[in-house]
Amino acid sequence: MIKTSPMTDDKKLANLKPGIDFYLDEQGRVVLTADYLFKRGYCCESGCRHCPYGYGKGNLSKYSPTVRNKSTR
Repeated sequence: MIKTSPMTDDKKLANLKPGIDFYLDEQGRVVLTADYLFKRGYCCESGCRHCPYGYGKGNLSKYSPTVRNKSTR
């Protein structure tokens, strides 16, 4: 079983590959990788640590920014 934080849904993690799609930080929190976030196909505007879309970093990255409409989540 994957060690998760209280805020993490185990069902969502079931399809993710440890070390490829995510890793656990020093506090045991799940951190999504840039590769996974890019494959997901949109920016969630949550300030993800490895956001490939450049959200919250003050610049745009090499990936084209795609922001999902919050009303459609």
